[in-house]
Amino acid sequence: MKAPNTCQFTKEHLWVQRTNSEVQDKTTWIVGITDYAQDLLGDIVFIEPPKLGSKITAGQSCGIVESVKTGADLFAPLSGEVVEINAAVIDAPESIQDKPYAAWIFKMETQSQASTSHLMNAEAYVGLVKTA
Repeated sequence: MKAPNTCQFTKEHLWVQRTNSEVQDKTTWIVGITDYAQDLLGDIVFIEPPKLGSKITAGQSCGIVESVKTGADLFAPLSGEVVEINAAVIDAPESIQDKPYAAWIFKMETQSQASTSHLMNAEAYVGLVKTA
């Protein structure tokens, strides 16, 4: 199972990566599902991302990922506003299987001082999934 050091992780198996874009006290994050999650789901056939421009709250359901096996909610990793949807991944959700950390689902903007204390580094996330 891959978990790059450049990402932070949620216990709901999403990864987030801060972009270099910080404007007017806001930070932009890229969000996707982890290698572990895509492996559990199997062949991903559909993604319903959060709506562009919507305000999402950390820990709340904001979208859905469906596979041939099951469906799973996407839980917002942070509180903020959805600023971009990755249309290429929505059109070809199977791309997540090949490169889960390149096939991001959406970008969101948070206040720069937004709490990230609930996010895990790669080592902690690998430890979490090893005990699952």
